Amino acid sequence: MIRALTSTDRADALHVINVAARWYRDFLDETEMHDPEMTAADWDREAERMTWYGAFDAGTLIGVAGLEPIKDVVLLRHAYILPEWQRRGTGSELTQAMESAVTPGVRILVGTYRANYKARGALEKLGYRACADSETELRTYYSIPEDRLRASLVYEKRRA
Repeated sequence: MIRALTSTDRADALHVINVAARWYRDFLDETEMHDPEMTAADWDREAERMTWYGAFDAGTLIGVAGLEPIKDVVLLRHAYILPEWQRRGTGSELTQAMESAVTPGVRILVGTYRANYKARGALEKLGYRACADSETELRTYYSIPEDRLRASLVYEKRRA
């Protein structure tokens, strides 16, 4: 089941995010790691700008992501799937459900780390393509630390 999350889901969502973000250790320099990846205050601040969604199995939250409309695009942000649920279609189902909430014709952007081959492969499988000028897209639509901006790229897809 996939549904919008509320503040009552925050603790479970933070668990998913902070466990799944441990994967970053496989490709980020230690100085670029944020531990925890997200705090309760971060979650609340993000919830003011976007809608959180969650994927559930038997009532347990196993994946989270958010949609943030900004200017002329919608950002798909903070996509995290618990490791034991990766490569089982959870991320694809969550992404496709979120895409259906986007107005047809609107461009959807997804930022990810250049070195995150798992996310890049999943996005490409879902029809996303790397933007020609990721830095411009990141500076135009995202508010992220400079270290993360330099290590990231943006994928895009127009909602059919």
